[in-house]
Amino acid sequence: MLTTVLFDLDDTILDFHRCEAAALTNALTAVGITVTPQVIALYSAINDAHWKALERGEITRAQVLTGRFQRLFQELGVSACVEMVQSQYENQLSRQHFFLPGARELLDTLKGRYELDLISNGTAVVQDRRLAESGLLPYFRHIFISQRLGCDKPSPAFFDACFAAMPGKSRAECVIVGDSLTSDILGGINAGIRTVWYNPKHMPPNPDIPADYEIHSLGELPERLETL
Repeated sequence: MLTTVLFDLDDTILDFHRCEAAALTNALTAVGITVTPQVIALYSAINDAHWKALERGEITRAQVLTGRFQRLFQELGVSACVEMVQSQYENQLSRQHFFLPGARELLDTLKGRYELDLISNGTAVVQDRRLAESGLLPYFRHIFISQRLGCDKPSPAFFDACFAAMPGKSRAECVIVGDSLTSDILGGINAGIRTVWYNPKHMPPNPDIPADYEIHSLGELPERLETL
């Protein structure tokens, strides 16, 4: 019997790319760098590549946070203080919390029917403020942020730490909902938890990371959960 839904945060509940663009624009403008859609797209690709390398265990979180800006500045041919921009970016990102279409309505529908928990690879200081200022905190019983747990999705150790904080909770009564195959879905597979892939862009599936279920809008989720 399904009792618990483990939600990813970014690009599952909150529109991370919109948050990222706003934070990046403010941080780069503050050091005199002109921000264009091309610059934002370049940063986004670099950032995504760094986080995926972290998921694979190839680099550390500290290397993600500074390395993405080092690479961006190299690509742009500009000189700026990486640490200053990183600090400004995190401060700005912590203030951004745009909801994806239907996300708040979904949480309102599910709260009370299931226990809702949050699983995020984001930086703790950023996610803490976003969750508080967005009004999301009351929806979730547990909030698991990888930086605090000392391990990241999709590592089994991340989920071992989550379940250690939920004594008596069976993995069979849980499902993971997230947009990332390499983080959320692979994490669920590694941990022996059912998975729902939120795929609004209709991206092609990866046969090496098969989700148990797939949805293309958040509004599909309540009916899907009723079948589990």
